[in-house]
Amino acid sequence: MRLFIKQRVFSIGDKYNILNEAGETVFYATSKIFSFGAKISLFDSYDSELFFIKQKVMSFLPQYHIYQGDNLCAVIKKEFSFLKPKLTVESNYGTYQLDGNLFALDFNVICDGRLIGSISKKLFTWGDSYVLDIQNDSDAAFFCSIVIAIDNCLHNSNNN
Repeated sequence: MRLFIKQRVFSIGDKYNILNEAGETVFYATSKIFSFGAKISLFDSYDSELFFIKQKVMSFLPQYHIYQGDNLCAVIKKEFSFLKPKLTVESNYGTYQLDGNLFALDFNVICDGRLIGSISKKLFTWGDSYVLDIQNDSDAAFFCSIVIAIDNCLHNSNNN
């Protein structure tokens, strides 16, 4: 499955539209405007909240928690590394390693030593835009929340 995650440029707070290959909105995300640390909700097209992303403040390296309802379902941690960014996702769905390239534009999603998806940041676009390729359609919303957390962690300097 391929999804396109596009950050809205002219909006108050962070807002994202997530489109399928046909250009239809399948998910969207909005952030709380006045909060200490990033707080972003991911919704389906029926306005039901699927995941809530919360930045852990007061940590040495960036860390994001993803909640499904009131349950913590994933912790994303930026690992200390030189040149290429690395993130680890420990979740109810498994442990994932996200290995980025030199400029933190492309990431491979690895689980148990095998490639299960990829994330690519597009250059020369209004706002941040990503392409998410994943094998399992049922994981789409979860991996969209991971991409949004990565965008906040690595590319939104005002949230760090």
